[in-house]
Amino acid sequence: MLELKGLSRHFGGVKAVDGLDLSVREGEIVGLIGPNGSGKSTTVNVIAGLFPATSGEIRFQGEDLRSLATHKRLQLGIARTFQNIRLFGQLSVWQNLWVAQNAPVDHARRGFFARWLGGQSGVRAEIAGLLEFSGLAHKQDELAANLAFGEQRRLELARALAAKPKLLLLDEPAAGMNSEEVGQLRGRILKLRAQGITILLIEHVMELVMGVTDRIAVLNFGQKIAEGTPAEIQADPLVRKAYLGGA
Repeated sequence: MLELKGLSRHFGGVKAVDGLDLSVREGEIVGLIGPNGSGKSTTVNVIAGLFPATSGEIRFQGEDLRSLATHKRLQLGIARTFQNIRLFGQLSVWQNLWVAQNAPVDHARRGFFARWLGGQSGVRAEIAGLLEFSGLAHKQDELAANLAFGEQRRLELARALAAKPKLLLLDEPAAGMNSEEVGQLRGRILKLRAQGITILLIEHVMELVMGVTDRIAVLNFGQKIAEGTPAEIQADPLVRKAYLGGA
């Protein structure tokens, strides 16, 4: 589904991502881990179109993404969450989900206003499903800025799902969560995979990464130093030295 070949992103003399090869097959959950500053979030930002690639290839379902704007990548089915929560704080929970929807009818102005003014029942049903999935149905009229931190994390995920993604890029979705919330997030991620959504997961909470991923790639100084199953990554001496804290 997603293929990165020789992907690089440089900021002046800093090689944030340096010649990365990585594939994500349809239906997989692939983890991307590494120390702070290893290039994980930059990789997601390049895939999503926030930063252009310095060199290399990015293909999604066979299509070259390098010349496509961010909104065009979203229309193809690539959605993401952010490491630092970026909600519309002065909109309600319901409104945050409404504005994030990626329905074909919205690509024309007439369709956009028809949904806003007409309140189509299908739209409302989709949002109700997202509210139920994220445990926020009772908070649908609350301003996003007034939610607790864990609730904002859940809304961030639900907002990405409102775009009906084929590929979901999760950038540290468990950051700041307690153990109970991490467990709930694990269940939600596995449900999404069961629904056919492919996931690329950046995360420092190893309990979550090891519990949901099919494969893991490890970055260090912008380069991939290992790739394999969770068990293989845990046993890799280079990974243990660079990141997991082993000798």
